Amino acid sequence: MPKVATTSGRSALRRNQACLSCRKRKLKCDAARPHCGTCVKQWQALISVPPPVGYAHPTEPQCSYDPIEGLPIAPDVDPPERIRMLEEQISQLKSQLQEQRSFGSRSTSPTRLYSRNGFSSVISTSEMSPTGRTPDDSPTGGRHIIPQAAYDMMHQVPGPGDSPESQFRGSSGSPELRQSGSSAGDPLLDLICTGWDPDLPNPDVLNHYIDIFFRCDPCGARVLHRPSFIASMQRHPKDPIFPHPAILHAICASASRWASHDLVTSPDGTRRDRFAEIHVSKTRAYIDRTMATGVDIFPVMQACILLSWFFYQEGRWVEVWIFAGFQTRVAVPLRLNYPGTYSAAQGANSPGAFLAPPSSPRDRELRRRTWWMTIMFDRIVSVGGWLHGVEEKDIGTEFPLRGIDFEQDANIEPNPQDLATPDVFVKHPPQYTDSFLLFLKAVMLFGRVTDYNTRTYLRQKTAPSPKDNPYICRSFQELDRLVYNNFSESFPPEFRHLGVGDDGTLDTDLYMAHIVPHAATITLHNAFINFADSSSVSTQRCIHATRQILNAYSRLSATSLDITRLHPFVTICWYLAAVIQVQLCKYFIEMNDTARESTVWGEINMLRFAMLTFGSRSPIGVRQEKLLQGLMTEIVRMTSQMQPLEVGVPLYPFSHERVFAQSQERTGAPLPGTSQSFAEALTSSPPTQPGAPGAPLPMSPTSVPAPAYNGWGMRNVSESPPAYSVADMHTRPVMMSSHISYPGGH
Repeated sequence: MPKVATTSGRSALRRNQACLSCRKRKLKCDAARPHCGTCVKQWQALISVPPPVGYAHPTEPQCSYDPIEGLPIAPDVDPPERIRMLEEQISQLKSQLQEQRSFGSRSTSPTRLYSRNGFSSVISTSEMSPTGRTPDDSPTGGRHIIPQAAYDMMHQVPGPGDSPESQFRGSSGSPELRQSGSSAGDPLLDLICTGWDPDLPNPDVLNHYIDIFFRCDPCGARVLHRPSFIASMQRHPKDPIFPHPAILHAICASASRWASHDLVTSPDGTRRDRFAEIHVSKTRAYIDRTMATGVDIFPVMQACILLSWFFYQEGRWVEVWIFAGFQTRVAVPLRLNYPGTYSAAQGANSPGAFLAPPSSPRDRELRRRTWWMTIMFDRIVSVGGWLHGVEEKDIGTEFPLRGIDFEQDANIEPNPQDLATPDVFVKHPPQYTDSFLLFLKAVMLFGRVTDYNTRTYLRQKTAPSPKDNPYICRSFQELDRLVYNNFSESFPPEFRHLGVGDDGTLDTDLYMAHIVPHAATITLHNAFINFADSSSVSTQRCIHATRQILNAYSRLSATSLDITRLHPFVTICWYLAAVIQVQLCKYFIEMNDTARESTVWGEINMLRFAMLTFGSRSPIGVRQEKLLQGLMTEIVRMTSQMQPLEVGVPLYPFSHERVFAQSQERTGAPLPGTSQSFAEALTSSPPTQPGAPGAPLPMSPTSVPAPAYNGWGMRNVSESPPAYSVADMHTRPVMMSSHISYPGGH
C-alpha cells in the first residue's frame, strides 16, 4: 500500500539533531532550543508532584544537545568537508574572542579577583571551580563544567583598586563584578572570580542569616565559637579557615525559622519552608559524602548537630531519632568521650583514631561542646523512655567552660568536673558555672530518670501500679531527693531566679535549668499517682512539679518577652505538666466538683495556649498540643462544661479578658479536703515502718500552693493562695491512667 503523506509542515530532523535525552529513550523530539518539547512536558509533570523529603526537583528540564551546535553530521558529508567546517568555526570563535580582549584590554596580568574588607588574593583559574573548592570537595562530584572561553574572559575584569564600582560588593547588595563600559557583571564570571559557592546565598544575605542564628538559636549555636567564626567569614572561600559549606547550609536552615517566610503547607497540615528544605538537602549531601569517605568529618559532624536541632524544633521525630543515633555513633570513634577529647593513652596511631590531638585550647573546647551538645540532644529526645545512645559510665569528657570564657579565649584550666565527680549535681564551682552548664546538668539529671525507668521496668511483665511503693528501693529515694529539691536548692545565689529580667531580658538556659527538674519529677513519679490515697507522696510530688512549671510560665507571660525564643524542650515540660492536670481534671469530673474542674480546665488551656503560641515559630509546639488533645479525649467526653477547650483562653494574645469569666470566689483551685493540708495528713497517719507501702519519706514534705488567677487564667504570682491538699481524696477511689504519650508516640 502507498504510504500516507504526512500533513505536518515540520521537516524531518537530520541525524544527531535530536536532544541526547530523547535519543537515549528513543522518543520523538522537535529539537527546540534550549529545551525540546518532550523534555519540557516531562519536567512539568515531574515538578507538579511535591518532592520527597531531602530532595529537590531540577530547576529546568534535563535536556542537552551535542557540544557542536549547528554542525550537520550527515552520512553524505565527507571527512575533508567536516574538517573545513570545523576550521571555519574555530576561526570565527578566535576573531570574536580577539574582539572581546581588545574591548577590555586594561588588565592582561593575573588579576586580584576577590576583595572584601581589605582582603585580596590571586587565584589561579586553572585550579578554580565554580563552588570555590576542588571537584573532589564538592558533594556533587564537580558536575559544573566551565567553558575555556569563560576563563579567558576573566582578564577583562578590573582590579579591586581601580574604582569603587569595581569592588566585590555592588550597590544592590549582591556579588557584582563590572566590566569597563558595562553596567552589570556576568553571574558566571562572579562565581568564577570570587570562588563563592553558588548554592549559598550571596555574602550579605548569608552574613545576615549567621547573625540571626547566633542571636536567636538557643540550641546549635553552642558548638561554634562566634568571634572566630565571624572572622573566618571574611576570608576567601577557598581559604582553609573559611567555614565548611555544610555548616553554612545548616545555619541557613536553622536561621530560616526567624528570617524566612517561604512556607508551603501540605494537605495534611505539615508546614515546610522551601528555603530551609534546600539547605537541609545540601547539608545532607555533605553528610552522605562524609559517611562514605570520612572527609572533613569533624566540621560535617558539627553541621549534623545543627541540622539535628533544626529537625527537633520542627517536630520531625523520625529524623530526630535517626540523627540522634547517628551522632552518638560518629562521636565515639572521634574519641570525644575521652578526657580532653583525646585518648592520650592510646595515641593518634591507635586503631579507630580519626582525629589528631587538639591543636589549641579553643580546638579542645570546640570538641567538648560538640560532644556535650550531642549528649544533650540524645538525652532530650529519649525522655519518653527510650535507651540512650551512650551510657553515663562511658562519658569521661569534662564539662565545658563558661560561655564568656569560651568566647574570650580565656587561658584557664579545663573544667574539673565530669559525670564521675562526686556530688556533681549539687556542687557548682563559681568559676566553672553559668546558666548553660546548669541547664546541661539538669538535662543529664533528667537522663538519669530515663535510665532508671527503662532499666527498672525492662524485664517486668506488668506495668507499675499506683498502689506500689517505689520508696522501698534506695536508688529511687536517692534519685527522688536529687531531682525534687537537692539539685535546685544547690544553685548559687545569683542563679536562683528564673532568668526573667525586669529590663526585658530572658536567660533561656537558666529558665530551663529551673523547670527541667520538675519535668523529671513528673516522669519519675507519674506511674505511682493515686488520688485515692491520702498518703501518696508521688501524687504530691507531681502536683508540686506541675505548679512550679505553671508558676514559671505565669512569670514569663506577665512580661512582653517572646516565649518562642525559649528552648524547644520547654514544650515537653509544658506537656508533662498538662498530663498531670488532665488526670486531676478527670478526678474532679468523677467527684462532680464542677467548680474545681473549671479551674483545672483553665490551667490545661493555659498550657495548650502556650504550646500553640510556641508553635507559631516552631512546629514542635503544635505537635505537642495535638498529642495532648489525644489524651484529653476522655475528659472532653465526660465533662459537663459547655466549651471546655475555651475555658480560660484569651480573646486575643496578651488579652486580660476571658471568653468565660469566673466568679471571684473561685480564684483558687484547692483540691478536695482543704481543711487538712498534705503535711497534716502525713503526720496524722498511723506510724508505719520505713519502706512499707504508705510510709512517709525521710524528709519533710511541703504543701503545694494553689494558684490565684488574673482575668484570663494566668496566675498572679504576687498573691498568696491557700495550700493544696489531697487528704480526703480517698473518699472516692478513681483509677487514673499512668501512661504518658511522649513525642513521636513513644
